[in-house]
Amino acid sequence: MQILDKFPIEGGQKDPKKRIIPFLPGKILFRRSHVRDVAMKRLRFIDDYCRALVRLPPQISQSEEVLRFFETKAEDVNPPVE
Repeated sequence: MQILDKFPIEGGQKDPKKRIIPFLPGKILFRRSHVRDVAMKRLRFIDDYCRALVRLPPQISQSEEVLRFFETKAEDVNPPVE
């Protein structure tokens, strides 16, 4: 949302035809026993989103918001066991 707020024209807020920022795949509701299945199904869509995001013009792809989106977090390095 921060990327769309910072780049309203590229996000299509004023004219949807001018949107170049990709749509982030929506969340899927699931039961606890289906977490892995849902994650695997969403993987391709999230990968496509990330690839499209880094291919955008530098003012977007190298913005603080995009860099922060790709920043490694502690839980990425040491994921929960469950």
